[in-house]
Amino acid sequence: MPSSIKLSGYSKSAGVLALAAMMSYAALASGAGVGKALVNGSAGQGSVSAQSGATGAVAASLNSSSDAAYVPLPKGTLTFNKDIAPIVYDNCASCHHPGEVAPFSLLSYADVKKRAKQIGLVTQDRTMPPWKADAGHEQFLDARRLTNQQIGMIKQWAEEGGAEGKPADLPKPPQFTSTWKLGQPDVILQPTEAYSLAADGADVYRCFVIPTNYTEDRWVSAFEVHPDNRKVVHHVIAYLDTSGKARQLDAADPGPGYTSSGGGVGFNPSEGALGGWAPGNEPRHTPDGVGILLPKGADIVLQVHYHKSGKPETDLTKIALDFCKAPVDKRLRIMPIIHWPLRIPAGDANYQVHSDITTPADVTLHAVMPHMHLIGKEMTVNATLPDGTVKKLVRVPDWDFNWQTTYAFKDPVKLPAGSRLDMSARYDNSAQNPTNPSNPPRPVNWGEQTTDEMCIAFAFYTVDSEQLTKGIEAKGFPNGFGAGGSGLQRQALLPLMKIFDKNGDGKLDDQERAEAAKYIRERMTVKAAAAEGATK
Repeated sequence: MPSSIKLSGYSKSAGVLALAAMMSYAALASGAGVGKALVNGSAGQGSVSAQSGATGAVAASLNSSSDAAYVPLPKGTLTFNKDIAPIVYDNCASCHHPGEVAPFSLLSYADVKKRAKQIGLVTQDRTMPPWKADAGHEQFLDARRLTNQQIGMIKQWAEEGGAEGKPADLPKPPQFTSTWKLGQPDVILQPTEAYSLAADGADVYRCFVIPTNYTEDRWVSAFEVHPDNRKVVHHVIAYLDTSGKARQLDAADPGPGYTSSGGGVGFNPSEGALGGWAPGNEPRHTPDGVGILLPKGADIVLQVHYHKSGKPETDLTKIALDFCKAPVDKRLRIMPIIHWPLRIPAGDANYQVHSDITTPADVTLHAVMPHMHLIGKEMTVNATLPDGTVKKLVRVPDWDFNWQTTYAFKDPVKLPAGSRLDMSARYDNSAQNPTNPSNPPRPVNWGEQTTDEMCIAFAFYTVDSEQLTKGIEAKGFPNGFGAGGSGLQRQALLPLMKIFDKNGDGKLDDQERAEAAKYIRERMTVKAAAAEGATK
């Protein structure tokens, strides 16, 4: 691969924008991003855009797949054991069993019969099961979207009195023998003690350092988070640190862990991360031959974002790891598609943005995870191949902050070099939006607080040319944020490096980084205010 990249419409202000984006998304991304990518930026002729109101429409709406209308079954023939239990066990029981997040169990006939009418209502309006992707896109693993026939069967069964049926027709209920969704893991890790959270005030980003002490690299096939106190845990990311910096920060901060400012972790997470968790995101094993790298001797820095509940709380969040049992040929990486900055005017019910990124090599896309906060309403991610073919990846037409899903493709998507990934998103910052946390609405900017906003789509991918079993590692794809200063991040840093690298060592130390961050904030505040004034 070539040693340089092209930034479309690149200028100093675009460099500032790109650096700010990299610094901001590091608080949420859970792996390594593509280093050598063609990125369309907001400066010059770039294509990142933000429009308010009806103009600049989001990418054309994707047609839903045809799901035939319900065909009623002969009256009195539907039973729980024969017809309803298979639907509930496959789509509801993973959350609706003792010890899980759902408020009641749905493992028995009595459980379901008691709530039959309620279940009929919430499945009809597709509130449950919580599957937010629109129908008609690529088929996903673990999809919880019911067909019209299944929804109709539940409704008809409930309206007819909810017959139990023959015992012989009842399938074996799913067994949940562990508090971990993927079963008993290879290793369970946690901080040394619980963290105490104050009742009120701003959100807290607390980082807990967990040594692994492995003497050789390990490949992780699954990463699972078990939030101890779901009332206050907003999201969790497990960063990796081999520099020892996190230990120093921990030692200097009294109490368990240390507090990081601005959503960062206080060091350059060049080794990337194991993964992350947000409400609704389910764990999943990597495909055969694919793994997440856990370097030897690495510390896991468990960053927990706490949103205070109004009373004192404690939390002891745990994580679990499963290791790959077979040889790993490809490393799972993450390509974030970001729209930054955001400045959503108060009262705007249809604020729309778009960003895109172009793949620098042949890659295989395994999953996509959209991410917004409370006033997000819709996100669409498509891929346009070099020949113009459009692949519909995922569309979430009714965003719900409480159900953030990583949509894994049943058949991974092949993307040739030069393919463009497009992300379009829409926000509702009006008083009519019931999920708007501000009344009256206020201008909402990009930020780490729950009441701020973000716009990111994480694309999980592997590099086709990589063959680790043959000693062929994909070059030019960073191992994490910064990756030793190579790739896109370093290119974006170059204009600011000349200004703020006072000691000329080719990198920004803590003081230099703080000065650069202050400069970015000031510049972007001025630019955003000017842009808002221009629209009035």
